[in-house]
Amino acid sequence: MEVFKEFLDGIDHPDHRERTEEVLSWVAAKFPILTPIIAWNQPMFTDHDTYIIGFSVAKQHMAVAPERAGMIQFEDEMVKAGYSHTNLLVRIKWNQPVDYSLLEKMIEFNISDKADCSTFWRK
Repeated sequence: MEVFKEFLDGIDHPDHRERTEEVLSWVAAKFPILTPIIAWNQPMFTDHDTYIIGFSVAKQHMAVAPERAGMIQFEDEMVKAGYSHTNLLVRIKWNQPVDYSLLEKMIEFNISDKADCSTFWRK
């Protein structure tokens, strides 16, 4: 998790920093095949140099970005979990629980769906 240290250190709110570190650590432990990287000043995880999932933080929420295909695949579950979303990211408010089951499904979907992908982003 050393790769995320500078990013995490830049999160001013201690609870937000702790929550973000918890989520990133969970992903790293649950999916040790993924490579943690910082790109576009955000923590991301890749598999064979293709994007799997990324995270960012804002004043009111943590954003999870599984690419558009992941958003479409799990839109109903995001709504059930009470998360707002755009076409490209899910917003988990700081006072909401993280649905790790949903996060796991998103990551597993992208790993499987992008197994033969040779580009960083889907085309």
